[in-house]
Amino acid sequence: MSAPVSSLRLIVGLGNPGPQYAQTRHNAGFWLADELARQQGGTFRPDGKVHGDLCRIIVAGQVLWLLKPMTFMNRSGLAVATLARFHRIPLPEILIVHDDLDLPPGAVRLKRAGGHGGHNGLRDLMTQLGGNDFFRLRLGIGHPGDSRAVLDYVLGRAPQSEQGLIEQAITDALRELPHIIAGQWDQAMQTLHRRRVATDNPTSDSPATS
Repeated sequence: MSAPVSSLRLIVGLGNPGPQYAQTRHNAGFWLADELARQQGGTFRPDGKVHGDLCRIIVAGQVLWLLKPMTFMNRSGLAVATLARFHRIPLPEILIVHDDLDLPPGAVRLKRAGGHGGHNGLRDLMTQLGGNDFFRLRLGIGHPGDSRAVLDYVLGRAPQSEQGLIEQAITDALRELPHIIAGQWDQAMQTLHRRRVATDNPTSDSPATS
């Protein structure tokens, strides 16, 4: 039997601020955060003290903070660490939502701890938080097949077919949110990891450099 897991208090969607990045693959974390706020009737508001856009919602009777860092991807940790310290939120009660090059478009995975895999947002989070014992929700965006093309790829728009798969992954992930919030990670993982994705596009094992 696995050890009990803390309930969730903070969800962070990673992305880059500004309209020029809004529809790019690297902003998949923002997309999930925006959709969750919309579903719960919440509104993101700029909060200079935490260097990000912040939204407070209540799900299943529990207060949940949603955060979108506005410091650009490679400095995402500043906003998260500031908010976590202020509300005394420990790492195991934080869920980071981010794009993942090593998963095909439409795939979604839950993971606890681990390395940053070359993702600069995760790299900075680990530095600023002083550890990696937080949860991640990985949204697959696929890989361009050439590590030299990664930067343009993540800062580009997905074709409509892939965009639809990513949006469906977000919908399915949010359907599991009550289990995730309650700390029922194993149940949520089993459901999400067994999803059928309507694509068999291979992805490279090359690390992200975004």
